[in-house]
Amino acid sequence: MNDYTRLDDLAQYHQKWRAQRLAPALKHMPERKPGFSTVSGMEIERVYTPLDTADQDYIRDLGHPGDYPFTRGIHATGYRGKPWTMRMFAGFGTAEETNARYRYLVDQGNTGLSVAFDLPTLMGYDTDAPEAAGEFGKCGVAVCSRRDMEILFADIALDKISTSMTINSPAAILWAFYIAAAEKQGLPRSALRGTLQNDILKEYIAQKEFIFPPAPSMRLVTDTVEFGAQHLPAWNTLSVSGYHIREAGSTAVQELAFTLADGLEYVRWALARGLPIDEFAPRISFFFNLHNDFFEEIAKLRAARRIWARALRERFGAQQERSWLMRFHTQTAGVSLTAQQPQINLIRVALQALAGVLGGTQSLHTNSLDEALALPSEQAVTLALRTQQIILEESGVTNTVDPLGGSYFIEALTDRIESEVLAYFQRIEDLGGVLPAIEAGFFQREISEASYRQQREIDRGERVIVGVNRYVTREPVSVPLLKMDPQGYARQMARLHDLRAQRDPARLAGALAEVRAACVEERNIMPPLIAAAHADATLGELIAVMRQVFGIYHEPLHL
Repeated sequence: MNDYTRLDDLAQYHQKWRAQRLAPALKHMPERKPGFSTVSGMEIERVYTPLDTADQDYIRDLGHPGDYPFTRGIHATGYRGKPWTMRMFAGFGTAEETNARYRYLVDQGNTGLSVAFDLPTLMGYDTDAPEAAGEFGKCGVAVCSRRDMEILFADIALDKISTSMTINSPAAILWAFYIAAAEKQGLPRSALRGTLQNDILKEYIAQKEFIFPPAPSMRLVTDTVEFGAQHLPAWNTLSVSGYHIREAGSTAVQELAFTLADGLEYVRWALARGLPIDEFAPRISFFFNLHNDFFEEIAKLRAARRIWARALRERFGAQQERSWLMRFHTQTAGVSLTAQQPQINLIRVALQALAGVLGGTQSLHTNSLDEALALPSEQAVTLALRTQQIILEESGVTNTVDPLGGSYFIEALTDRIESEVLAYFQRIEDLGGVLPAIEAGFFQREISEASYRQQREIDRGERVIVGVNRYVTREPVSVPLLKMDPQGYARQMARLHDLRAQRDPARLAGALAEVRAACVEERNIMPPLIAAAHADATLGELIAVMRQVFGIYHEPLHL
């Protein structure tokens, strides 16, 4: 890579090629447009050569798979040893309906569960709260208590399968419900495996499903990190999510920069708590979006591993190799799905999923073709799962580790993404860090401006969306859609009523008082939350107690 004599010869050859080959070719057949760029707007050169990776040192910047800085993957054998986890995100209606979907997915070859909660649950409301009216079960499953959690995982051995939960502001409470439900199965906490998407920073940045102000919210995240490190060694207590940042309209670079900045902020809070970095860092995981630009997404994932490894080892001084490893889940881009010609979403998803595999993901969800219209039907989710299985079993892309490693284009793009991410880190640091940048509206403005640029490109036809602004048909959409149990809401309301009538009022009052005391005294919130789950406290009741202590957050108006 660094034989400069040969590079000089290559530079001369390149200039000769431009004059003798390229110029006549362009005159005979001009290129389709003046310039080419990634989905995120990074300019793409016509051809890449060793000149574009001349400054790269193989051992320093790439390394073999399983070696620092893990650009080529965190496992020496890649998928030749262990395939990625096929973790289909699912949840709708009642716990009974979603439980049936989980058992169906497992029967079809799903290797990990991922829980989608409905909007009232995500915002900390019980199903019967006035604020929850009309939203029951529409974007996920309703879980109001430990009893709902028990039904959700009935006949599923929680020590045999890992569970991911996408829940943020109420994450500590839902995790307590899960732990209590597992204890009802007779399982020790140490046997539980899974991931808690407990990333509150991205809520202030992009998704806006926050409840409490940033500081107490960060304290709750740190509580779960501490409790997990001490009691659930196989659980990833923090999944830092770039997915929602990308869905809000960010570029690939912004997704990566903002996500990694958030992850590093969580590290700082845990260190300030007094936790040894090698005790908690191995259980931080990430969640990235897989968008339409095939090579950009692969390069993004490769850059992510390298940036994280260097930060943990060189900036924070982590000693154990496991602390340097970035492990991540990926999901195909929901925002890329179209209601028009929904069947072609299968093709988009297949390409995005392939990018995730070539980028070295540890876990993957493939979206269903009908998700721009409704929650996935059984037929659609089966096709989405089969997409992963075909990539694994039939495509041959898992036969060698990091098959695109060494591509001049991929390596140059990886370097460029890393460089631009580090530039964003500096801008965030200049603003005083992540929390001051949130308060100043920095992240929100960056994403808004990127989203606006992308939409203008679509509106002007500069960015082609097949079936939307080109290759349009007028045929009516005809795909079978999911139908939820019309009696589900009544059943959920009855279960809530029975729970409140049957529980021990004195035990409940004591449990809620202990939760309040832990909030006030800044003790770790998890032990009293688990006790409250066993006392049949509901999500809404626990959030109400915490809200009294922490207050609620109103986002400032950023002009």
